[in-house]
This record gives sequence, C-alpha cells and structure tokens, in this order.
Amino acid sequence: MKSLKTKASFLMLLVPILLLNAQGEFNSVEGYTPQIGQMVYMLEDLKERITEEVKDLDQSQTDFLYDADANSIGSLVMHLVSTESYYQIATLEGRDWTEEELARYGVAGEINEDVKSMLKDKPISYYLELWDEVRAKTLTGLKTKDDEWFASNLEDGLNYQYIWYHVMEHSANHMGQIATIKNRLPK
Repeated sequence: MKSLKTKASFLMLLVPILLLNAQGEFNSVEGYTPQIGQMVYMLEDLKERITEEVKDLDQSQTDFLYDADANSIGSLVMHLVSTESYYQIATLEGRDWTEEELARYGVAGEINEDVKSMLKDKPISYYLELWDEVRAKTLTGLKTKDDEWFASNLEDGLNYQYIWYHVMEHSANHMGQIATIKNRLPK
C-alpha cells in the first residue's frame, strides 16, 4: 500500500510538470550537432518562457522597482541580452565587442545605478527585440560549430559547453527574479 501511495504522489508531482511543457525530455534541435542542439533547446525554452512572462508588460511594469536596490524587469532582460551577446561574440567569433556592439548590447553587462538610470522609459518590446537579434546571431553561429568544439577548452579548465551552460543558467536565475518582481507589481 505504501508503494502505491508513493507512486501516486510522484505521479501527482510529475503530471503538472509534463503538462507545463507538454514533454518531459530534452531534444536536440535539428540543424545542430547533438550536444549543441540540446543546449539550443534549453536556451530557446528559457527565452520563450521569459518572453511569455514579460511580453505584455506596460511601461510602468517594465520600469518598476520594488525598492532602491532592486532591478527592473527591463534592466534584467537587457542584462540577459548583454550576457548572451558578450559570450556569443567571444566564443563564436573569437573577438571583443566593437564600440557599436558595446553601445547597443553591452550596456547592461553589469547592472549598477548608472545603468539603471539609462534603462528606463523603453517598452519591453525594445529589450525583447534586441534579445531576438542577439539570439538569431547565436543560433547562426552555433550551427557552424560541432560537439568536438563544444567540448574543447577555451582555456585550461573552461570549455565552450560550460560557457553556454552559464548563459543558460543565467537566464534561469533571472527568470526567477523576474517572477519575483512581477509578484510585487502594484495591483
């Protein structure tokens, strides 16, 4: 009887997760080598989920700060844009940002008071469109790489797969912060 209760409890926990994403496995996205394709799947899943959470925010919600130390949802999405752009250019193109790229994408590499003051009065669509631009370049660049490259070291103890894992986990962490901010939005 205890085993049946355990199985039923497990099933009750698992069903909402399966329904939420309509599948319970990672797939490798076609057009990429297997390991890169799985990373692309995770990157795209997180971007889609974050976009779904924020796409309908109005200006006051995009810029909302729940206290003096908080970040706005707009600044967090821009931070995701900056992070992905930085690693995309460094790992896929092997270079640093140009001055133009730094001005367009790099503004929120670090979020501080100066950056927060610059990232106001822009609609959420502004940040999402920049993220779309960066992601398109990321996807194109990753198609030119293979799993051998992905597993190779950029430097001792640091491989490309870990760097892209970091970009993916960065999105997951900030997705949680965005959810917290949304829960604190004025009603």
